[in-house]
Amino acid sequence: MSEVLVSTFATEAAAPTEWPERESTAVLEAIVAHRGPLIVDLDETLFLRNSTEEFLDGASPKLFWYFVFKLLDIVKPWRCTGGNASRDVWRVRIALTLCPGLVRRWHQRVAGLASAHLNHALAQALRASGNPVIVATLGFDRIVHPLLAAMGFHDVRVVACRAGSLADRRKGKLAMVEEALGADSVRQALVITDSRDDTALLQSSRAGWLVRWPQARYRAALSGTYAPFRYLMLVKRPGESYVRRGILLEDFAFWILSCCTLATRPWHLLCGLAFLLLSFWSIYELGYADNDRCAERLEELPKLSSTYVNKLVDTPSIAPWLWAIAAGAAGMFFLEPTPDYLLFAGRWGAVLLITHAVFRIYNRIDKSTRVWLFAGLQLLRVAAFAVVVPITVAGGVVLAAHTIARWLPYYQYRQVMGLWPPMPVFLVRLLFFVLIMVTLTMATAAGHVWDASALLILGWCLFRARSNLNEMFEAAHRLDRPTDSK
Repeated sequence: MSEVLVSTFATEAAAPTEWPERESTAVLEAIVAHRGPLIVDLDETLFLRNSTEEFLDGASPKLFWYFVFKLLDIVKPWRCTGGNASRDVWRVRIALTLCPGLVRRWHQRVAGLASAHLNHALAQALRASGNPVIVATLGFDRIVHPLLAAMGFHDVRVVACRAGSLADRRKGKLAMVEEALGADSVRQALVITDSRDDTALLQSSRAGWLVRWPQARYRAALSGTYAPFRYLMLVKRPGESYVRRGILLEDFAFWILSCCTLATRPWHLLCGLAFLLLSFWSIYELGYADNDRCAERLEELPKLSSTYVNKLVDTPSIAPWLWAIAAGAAGMFFLEPTPDYLLFAGRWGAVLLITHAVFRIYNRIDKSTRVWLFAGLQLLRVAAFAVVVPITVAGGVVLAAHTIARWLPYYQYRQVMGLWPPMPVFLVRLLFFVLIMVTLTMATAAGHVWDASALLILGWCLFRARSNLNEMFEAAHRLDRPTDSK
C-alpha cells in the first residue's frame, strides 16, 4: 500500500479528509529526496494545460470545427466504444482525418506552448533529482512527443495512448504503465498527478502525490471561438437549459404565435424569425457580458457565476455584430419584405442599436432606476421582431402580457424583497392576457379580437400555466365552510 499524499497548491481545491494535506513545497522536496523512478502526469501537471485540447485548438477554420465538436458532444458516438474514456479518440481521429495540416500546425505551435505553460518548478525538481523520469499520460503519442521535446524532456520515457487505439484509453493509466514498465517499477516509483482518476496508480506506487498547481487550467479546444448563446449557456446561466426553456419555449414561441396566422408562406416565416432571433440575441447576449464586466468593476458585491471567474468564454466586441448583421440579412431574405427591403433592414438595425444602447445604460445606472429600464429591455426582447413582421391584435396583447409578467418579479426583487420572489410567472401572464383581451372585446367587436391567433395563444398560455393553475386550484378553499381536519 502506497503513501498517498495530497498537496493543495490552490486554496479552492480541497483534498479528501482521508488524505492529509502537505505544504506546497513538499512534493518538490520529496522528488529530490526520492530514490527510484519518478512517474509524472503531463496534462495540468508538467504541462499546465491539456495537451489534447491545445492540439485540437489548432483546427481550422475554427468556427467550423467548433460546431463539429459540439455536434459530436450531442451525438456522443463514443457511447458505442467504451463511453467517455474514448471521447478524445473520436475527436482526434476525426480532426486528423479532416484537417491534414493539423499535425504540421502543432509542430509549429509547441515551442510557444511549452514556453508559456511549462511547470518550471516541477521541471527543475525532476532534473535536479537525478532519478529516471517517466511521463505517463492519457494524451496521445503524436501530440505528446513533440510537446515534451519542446519542453526540454526529449530524453524521458513516455507512456502515452496511441491515436489509433481505443483500447489504451479504456484500460486506463495503471495498466498502461505496468505494461510498459512492469509492476515492480511502479511499486518503487514516486507518482505525481493532478487527477483523481489516477487513484489506482497512486495506490500502487511507493508514494503517490495528488497535486493541484495554481497555474494549471483546463482550457477546452476552441474556447476562444465566438458563437452566439455560448456566454449565456456557459457563463450567465450555466446548467439551466435557458436557451430551450427561456428563449425557444417562451420568447420564440410567442413570436411565432403572434404572426403565424397572417403568414402566406409559413416555412419562410419560421426561418426568417429564427434568423432574427439569432441576430437579436447576438446583441442581447453582448449586453449580458457587459453587465457582468460592469458588476465586477463597479459593484461592491457583484453576483457573478464561477464560470465568469474562470473566464471560460471570450466575449469579443465585433464578432457579435457580424453575426447579428449576417443573421439579420438572412432573416430579411426569408421574410421577403420587397420592395421595401432596405427600409425593413434599417428598422431592424435600429432595433439592434437601441437594444445595445439601452443595455449599456442599464448596466451603468443605479439599481433603483434599473427597474424601469428593465421593462424596456424586456419589451425589446419580447417584441423586437414586430418592427419588421406584422402581428395580430392578440399577438400584441400577449407580447405586452409577457413583458409585464417578466417585469413584475424584477420589480419586487429591486423594490420590495431584495430576493427573487417565487412568482407564478406563467399564471400572471395568462391573467394579464385574458384581462386585456376582455377589455378589448368590450371596446371593439369580438370578431376583431378573438380570432384563430387569439385561440392559439390562449391555448399555449394555458398549457404553459398548467402547473400554476393546478397549484392555485389545490390551494383554493371556501372560508365559509369548515376544512377537513384530516
